[in-house]
Amino acid sequence: MFSQKLQGVIFAIFLTLNMFMLPAVTSAAGLGIESGHLASCPASPNCVVSQNADAKHSIEPIPYHLDHDTAREILLKVLTVVPRTEVIEQTDNYIHALSKSRIFKFVDDVEFYLPADESVIHIRSASRVGDSDLGVNRRRMEQIRLALRDLNI
Repeated sequence: MFSQKLQGVIFAIFLTLNMFMLPAVTSAAGLGIESGHLASCPASPNCVVSQNADAKHSIEPIPYHLDHDTAREILLKVLTVVPRTEVIEQTDNYIHALSKSRIFKFVDDVEFYLPADESVIHIRSASRVGDSDLGVNRRRMEQIRLALRDLNI
């Protein structure tokens, strides 16, 4: 009987982990700019994007009124103070950073696209694993938006 209870507990833990960590495994593939757009979000709720998104995944881009290069440089400076975040790729119009969760070190891909013909920064933040992020990706991007607004970009 104890063995059956133990098996039940182990099975319940496995199901819980499977529900929250395994269904929406995403790798670094599918990142970057394709035809002037950041990648779409997967069906899981652990992603936000400012281009071509449904209501669940949609987030507003970040407008700026400075020149393109200055806005990009200020964004890069802001990213240096975002906890556990490291910029791993940057071009004139694209920035890719990795952000790790504090306890379990889960990795989120954080992307910024600054099109040459618009004064906005398109944004995308997505968890690589799991289903729910409890709103972390959206909150991170809104905090970056507020920091940039405070710096009058």
